[in-house]
Amino acid sequence: MLVLMTVSVLHLEGFRPAVVRAVAAGGLLWLVATGVALVAYRHRTDSAPLLPWRSALLPLSTAAVLGALGWASTGIWIVAITPVVQVAVMLDWAAGIRLRVVVAATALLAVLASIDARSVFTGGDSAESNWPVMVVYSVLLPGVTVLSLWWWDVLVRLDRARAAESRLGATQERLRVATDVHDLQGHHLQVIALQLELAERLIDKGRAGAALEQVRAARTSVAAAQQGTRDLATRFRGVPLEHEIANAVDLLRAAGTTAEATIDPDSRRAPADVLGPVIRETTTNVLRHGGGRWARLLLTGDGAGWRYEITNDASSPAAASEDGSGLTGIARRVGEAGGEVRVERGRSEFTVTVRVPATGRPAGPVTVPAEGSERR
Repeated sequence: MLVLMTVSVLHLEGFRPAVVRAVAAGGLLWLVATGVALVAYRHRTDSAPLLPWRSALLPLSTAAVLGALGWASTGIWIVAITPVVQVAVMLDWAAGIRLRVVVAATALLAVLASIDARSVFTGGDSAESNWPVMVVYSVLLPGVTVLSLWWWDVLVRLDRARAAESRLGATQERLRVATDVHDLQGHHLQVIALQLELAERLIDKGRAGAALEQVRAARTSVAAAQQGTRDLATRFRGVPLEHEIANAVDLLRAAGTTAEATIDPDSRRAPADVLGPVIRETTTNVLRHGGGRWARLLLTGDGAGWRYEITNDASSPAAASEDGSGLTGIARRVGEAGGEVRVERGRSEFTVTVRVPATGRPAGPVTVPAEGSERR
């Protein structure tokens, strides 16, 4: 809008058509330079320097050259300085410095606008009705730009906070389960040790009947420990599937794989006890046997059931001959829940699709991938 307004003002001020066209072309190049700076800003990381001068060198140089040409063609300081200021405020300045840069840039543009108003914009009524708007837009441009960047940073921080909260919730749940397992097993093992020690002493004293009772009590304690462990495992499998998939994506990305996921908003209704282990197993398979470049995870549902799908770039053909126990175990687990597993291997990608009913039903036939089509 500012470029179009500037071109309009120059035309109404009576500048030569060649100058107007040159400013319009320079404005388009300025938009490109601004786009480069914006991309560099939005793709910065915490480990990147606060002022990535190498990334900013091209847009800054382009803006400076365009500003110099604009001033040489028109003699208008606003036209010369605005492109440079626009790119400068988009750099990743440290906290507190950006505000000073914006204030200084706004003050500079205001002073230059005053100079231009006295020396250049002295035409007729038609020009007087347009150039003040252009000047106001130019002076406000640094503040508006920084405000939009601030809003972008707020959205990024909110998204990161949401992801961190999700991972923290899953980690806390696992820590709680690990603590429960430690307490449960520690208690039962201590009881079993005491019961067996007592049985040993009773045998030494010739009281075989009493010793046998202690052995039976120890066996009962073992069964109680097993049942308690199964109950805890059930609670562990109850971790929300959105957390499972988020952890899988984080794990894949940590391994250098470009991973993305699409999760149904109602994923909490999906059978986590069935799909949770499937997500973990298929993620492990991608890490072990995948090509390592990219992976996509999908969890969607409808009234009939749920579909989990993971697709990744295919590895070498030799991987197809590796042990298939992973997919066989997945197929068995899903089959017992009344679902099915489908494996598809193309030239460039490998897909595992799991379908399970919305509610549990008697075990159906186990669908084991055909030999030669699986690589796990």
